[in-house]
Amino acid sequence: MTEEKYILSILVDNEPAVLSRITGLFSGRGYNIDSLSVAQTHDPLVSRVTMLTRGTEPILDQIKKQLNKLINVREVIDLTGMEYVQRELALIKVTAEPERRAEILRIVDIFRCQVVDVGPAHYTLAVMADEGKLTALMKLLKPMGIKEVARTGSVALSRETCPG
Repeated sequence: MTEEKYILSILVDNEPAVLSRITGLFSGRGYNIDSLSVAQTHDPLVSRVTMLTRGTEPILDQIKKQLNKLINVREVIDLTGMEYVQRELALIKVTAEPERRAEILRIVDIFRCQVVDVGPAHYTLAVMADEGKLTALMKLLKPMGIKEVARTGSVALSRETCPG
């Protein structure tokens, strides 16, 4: 069986140690979490954990069953086979030599980024995008010299279906 990419959205009680128990399920079985994002929802008693991981379908089915057994887990939603909206925030510090600044600013415009900091030899860019767009942006910036990257991890929500 081949490993596939999975995206899970887990609604949990907004309490201490819940995240530790969730990640313990993965680490205890030797599975990596590619991306992890956690924040309170519109309800202050509930947090959403968005997790990207890789594995085989039977293993992910087992993990989902075990996640559902955790006391503080309210709902596990596997977005993998669904239509969903996914975004990630990244800050990218790129070398900005004078002869490359105009080219970087064109890329910023094309990818709808923002320049959030300017130094004598760098720009720091902020971008909100899906994984594919972020990968494409970093590929274009790499030859210019990416100095640092900070990424939030993915967040995702299922799409609403239109009636009719």
